[in-house]
Amino acid sequence: MSINTIFQNVNHPKSVLNQLKTSDGLPFKDILSAHAIAKNIESCNFRNRIFSPDVTMWGFLSQVLSDDQSCQAAVAHIIAHFANQGKVIPSPNTAAYSKARSRLPETLISNLAKECADQLEENASPNWFWRKRHIKLIDGSTLFMPDTCENQAVYPQMKNQKPGLGFPIARIVAILSYATGAILDLAMGGCFGKGAGEHTLLRQLMHVFKPGDIVLGDSYYGSYFLIATLMRLKVDVVFPLHNGRHHDFRKGQKLGRKDHIVEWKKPPKPEWMSIKEYNQFADSFIIREVEIQMARNGFRSKSRIIVTTFLDSQCVNNNDLKNIYSYRWCVEVDLMSIKETMRMGILRGKTPSMVRKEVWAHVLAYNLVRKVMAQAALVHNKQPRTLSFKFTLQLLEAFRNLGIFSEKNATYHVLLEAIAYRTVGNRPGRHEPRKLKRRPKNYPLLRKPRHHYHKLAI
Repeated sequence: MSINTIFQNVNHPKSVLNQLKTSDGLPFKDILSAHAIAKNIESCNFRNRIFSPDVTMWGFLSQVLSDDQSCQAAVAHIIAHFANQGKVIPSPNTAAYSKARSRLPETLISNLAKECADQLEENASPNWFWRKRHIKLIDGSTLFMPDTCENQAVYPQMKNQKPGLGFPIARIVAILSYATGAILDLAMGGCFGKGAGEHTLLRQLMHVFKPGDIVLGDSYYGSYFLIATLMRLKVDVVFPLHNGRHHDFRKGQKLGRKDHIVEWKKPPKPEWMSIKEYNQFADSFIIREVEIQMARNGFRSKSRIIVTTFLDSQCVNNNDLKNIYSYRWCVEVDLMSIKETMRMGILRGKTPSMVRKEVWAHVLAYNLVRKVMAQAALVHNKQPRTLSFKFTLQLLEAFRNLGIFSEKNATYHVLLEAIAYRTVGNRPGRHEPRKLKRRPKNYPLLRKPRHHYHKLAI
C-alpha cells in the first residue's frame, strides 16, 4: 500500500502525510493550509497583516506543543520561520501576536480540531473497533487558569477560598474515541453553581453519538435520564452501577449467576428539568445488571456491578462486558496526556475567550499527534492504543527541531518506525493512588493577595 493512500478524505485535497509536512519548523503546517483556514473564517474580515490567520494559527500550535508555552517562544518560532523563508521579519514584541490570537474566532480552532478527529475516526482501520462498533469514552476533568476578574466571573474559584487566594476553575467533559484516542468533541463550563455538572455539559454533546455506538463511562453517568436519552439515539451503554442505586439479583429475569434483566422506574423530576422534558421520558425501561470480576495478578479480584443495554447474554456475555469495561482506563490516560504531558491543566489565558481558544488549540494539537500515531499503526500493523503518546510527542519535537519532519525526506519512514517500535504495556484494571512522594518546598501559604506583600516589602 502506498503511504500516500492512507487516510484519504474528499474534504482534504492532500494525503494526511503530505499535510503533516513541517520542514520549515512550524508544527503541522500544511494540514492547516491557508485554504483550510479561510474556509472556516470566510465570514470574518481580516486586514492584510504579517500575523495572518494561518501564521497565527501555526504559531498558536507551536506554543501549545512546546515545553516553553509563552507567547515569546511562539514569536521566536515565527521569526525563525520568516527568516528561513526570506520574508519580512516581525518585531520580537509579542503584542502583535497576542492581538492576532485574540482575533482568531474560537469556532475556527474548534472546527479544525473536530474535523481532524472526525476524519481520523471515519478512516480508521476496522480492526481497531470492537466488533466493528465504535466505542466512545466520556469523562470530565477540571482546569485552572490565571486569577483575573474576567476569569473569576465566568469560572469562579472554590467558595471556601478568600478572594485573591484561589484560581478560577473550569470543568470540561470530553468524548474520546477508543479506537484512535482522538477527542471528538468537548464542552466547557464553570465548576460550581447551577448547571455546572458533568451531565449538563454532556447534554451539549449528544450530537456526537451515532446509532450503533457504545458509550463507556464511570458510575457518575449511570443515571436514568442519561441512559434513556442514549437509548433513544440507539446507542448502547456500559456503566458501573451508581452507588446510590440498589440492586438485588434475586429479582428480575435471571440470565445467569449475578446476571439479570430488571425494570428501572422513572425517578421524580429533577429541579433542572422542565415538565415538558420530563413527560417525554418513558415511565420505565428494562436494563441488564451483571456482576463482573476484575482480576489482577498478585491481587485479590474485585467485583463491580455493570449496567448495560446489551440484554442478550448469548451475544454479549460476562467476559465481553469485562473486556469493554477494561477500556475505561484509556480515557484517564488520554486526559492525563493532554493535561500533564501537553500542560493543559494550568492555562495561561487571562480572559474566558482566550482560555477557551487555548483549550481548543491543545485539543487540535493533541488530535494531530494522534493522527501521526494512527499512521504509524497502519503502516506497521499495530493498534494505536499500544503506542506511546509521550514518546510520539518527543519524536515529533526532535524531528521538527532538526527540520527533517517532512514526507519528502526519507527520515519520515524512520519516524513512523520509531513510533511503532515503542509500545506501552497491557495494564487492564490499573489503579494508581493519587498521592505524591516528592514533597514541595516548605514555603508558607499565601494568606492574602500577593500585592499586599509587595506593599510590606517597600
